Amino acid sequence: MADPRVVELHRLHAAGCFVMPNPWDLGSARILERLGFPALATTSAGAAWALGMQDARLALDESLAHLSAVAAAVAVPVSADFQGGYAVEPDAVAGTVAVAVETGVAGLSIEDATGDAGSPLYERALAVERVRAAREAIDRSGTRVLLTARSEGYVVGHPDLDDTVDRLVAYAQAGADCLYAPRISTRAEISAIVEAVAPKPVNLLVNAPWITVAEAAALGVRRISVGGTLARAAWGGWLGAAREIAEQGTFGGFRDLPDVEALLADEG
Repeated sequence: MADPRVVELHRLHAAGCFVMPNPWDLGSARILERLGFPALATTSAGAAWALGMQDARLALDESLAHLSAVAAAVAVPVSADFQGGYAVEPDAVAGTVAVAVETGVAGLSIEDATGDAGSPLYERALAVERVRAAREAIDRSGTRVLLTARSEGYVVGHPDLDDTVDRLVAYAQAGADCLYAPRISTRAEISAIVEAVAPKPVNLLVNAPWITVAEAAALGVRRISVGGTLARAAWGGWLGAAREIAEQGTFGGFRDLPDVEALLADEG
């Protein structure tokens, strides 16, 4: 029997539009849950920054430990930012996905970025087989973990809508439950992707104030995430306060601060 949180994540994707924000540690996960968000997603960038690294520098074992910790810290479903599956070949992706679904996550994503500036996206056929391998690994596990397939063209400097749509359609056919093209930024792009992959749901990244939840919902977006942007907002707050102390010797950044103890107080 599937984990109730997996069942709930699938239910959330069936209709309407919901926001699935991205905590970067256990404290931020617990507070986002208490704010009423119905599901959360990890952020590889935020997790790496918290450990003093740039994005994509976490090793597989570090990522798995992070996923396990966040999933155990909250009662709502957690979807894993599993980057490129920490592997290249489809069989290897299947192996890492098989381990990831045992961490307690209710969903995970696989992206098609290579990390190689000279050839930033996996060749289409290989990218499709990587998604198919992830799908098959999930099916063999019996977990029903929700699979999101990401096409990263807009992230890696190749904002080709036709290619992005073509890839996402192929990923949907390969078994992805949800489709995601980070950094698309126009209503026309959203509409094109939503229409192309329908009836499968689409995730929209919102990392700047360019659209509202209501507007995204009206365009047919099913899920909204924020990537590392909440983590960047937190970094912005403390970095501004720290720079003021270092450069001016004043403490103006200490005004109007939240009562974190109260936010994390035991409920009951």
